[in-house]
Amino acid sequence: MRFTDDQQKTGQWIRTLSAQSYRGWKAFYHTKEWRAKRKEILDRDHSQCQRCRARGRYTMAVTVHHIKHLKDAPELALSDSNLQSLCEACHNEVHPEKQYTPNSFRNEEKW
Repeated sequence: MRFTDDQQKTGQWIRTLSAQSYRGWKAFYHTKEWRAKRKEILDRDHSQCQRCRARGRYTMAVTVHHIKHLKDAPELALSDSNLQSLCEACHNEVHPEKQYTPNSFRNEEKW
C-alpha cells in the first residue's frame, strides 16, 4: 500500500510515540490529535453507529474504530476513510479479542 508523505509522517510519529511511552500503542489515544479527530468523526457520522445504520437501526456511537488497526497501519491512524463511529456492541463484535472472558479453567475436583 502506498502512503502520502503526510501519512508516512503520521506513521513514524505514532511508532516513535508508542516506543517512548509506557502505554505503548495506547499512548496515541491520549494525544490531542486523536481527541480532535475522534470528535470530528463522531460529528461527521452524527454520533450514529455506522454498522447499525447499515442494518436500518439507530444506535448512539461511543467509539471511533480504526478499520485497519492502528498497529497494522499507523499511517492511516488519522485518515477519515479508515475511521468509523460504532456503538459499544458493534465495536465488541469487530474486536472479540478485547472482550473480557473469565478464567475458563475449571477444576471440578473436590478435596
